[in-house]
Amino acid sequence: MTDLSDKATELLRLHHTGETLVLPTVWDAWSARTVVAAGFPALSIGSHPLAESRGQQDNEGMTLDDALDGIRRITAAVDVPVTADVESGYDTPAAELVERVLEAGAVGINVEDTVHSQGRLRDVQEHADYIGAIRSAADAAGVDLVINARTDAFLGRVATFEDPLAEAVRRLQACEAAGARCVYPVGVPDAATLRSLLDQLSGPLNVTAHPINGAPSGSFKDLKAAGVQRITFGPLLQMALTDNVTDLVAPWR
Repeated sequence: MTDLSDKATELLRLHHTGETLVLPTVWDAWSARTVVAAGFPALSIGSHPLAESRGQQDNEGMTLDDALDGIRRITAAVDVPVTADVESGYDTPAAELVERVLEAGAVGINVEDTVHSQGRLRDVQEHADYIGAIRSAADAAGVDLVINARTDAFLGRVATFEDPLAEAVRRLQACEAAGARCVYPVGVPDAATLRSLLDQLSGPLNVTAHPINGAPSGSFKDLKAAGVQRITFGPLLQMALTDNVTDLVAPWR
C-alpha cells in the first residue's frame, strides 16, 4: 500500500470494523517494523516516546521539524497506515500542518487542546475551530486524514474543572462536529466515566492502555466489551520495555 490517500482511507475503515482497533505506539523504525511484523495493520507514533528516543522533552520540547523527522523515518520503514501525535500543533497554522504531516507520510494525527508554548488550554470553540480547519485542509488535499481530537480536561495540569467529565464531553462533542474522526479524553479515571463518555459521544473513542496492566478504566477485555473502538499505548509500551531491558542487562553489570 503506497498511495497516501489509500492509506488514510484504510486507517479510517479500521476504526469502523466493529472490532477494537489497537494501534501500538512506536517511536522509531525498529519499533515500527517490530509492531508490523507482529501482525498489526496500522500503528501510532507518540510524541512522548519519540521525544525520549531523540533525547528531547515531550510537551513540544521538540520542534515540528524534529517531530516530522521522526515521523518520516517511521513511515518510510513500514507500508501500513501511520497516525502521529503532533501535540497541540506546534503553533502551526492548520493548512501548513496538514501539508507537512502528509508530506512526512502520516495519514492520521493526534491534536491536543493544551497549548504548551502558552501554558494554557484552548477554549472549547478555539480547539474545535482548529480541528475544523485541519479537516478542511485535509479534505482539500483529497486525503481522509484521521484526526484524533484530544482533550486534557481530566488531567488538571494547566486548567481544572468542577466537572471534568462534562467539560470533556463538551469539548469532544464540539470536535466531532468540527470533523474529528476519533476523540481522545486523556486520563479517563474509571470504567463508569468511560461508559458515560461512550454514551455521550458519537464516534470512535481512543483509550491509552499499558500493554500489560491495561487502563484505569479496564483491562483489554473490559475495554473491548465496553465498546472502545481504538486503543493506543502512549509512552507505556516504551516504559514497559525499559523495565524489561533493565532486567536483561542487570545480571551483566
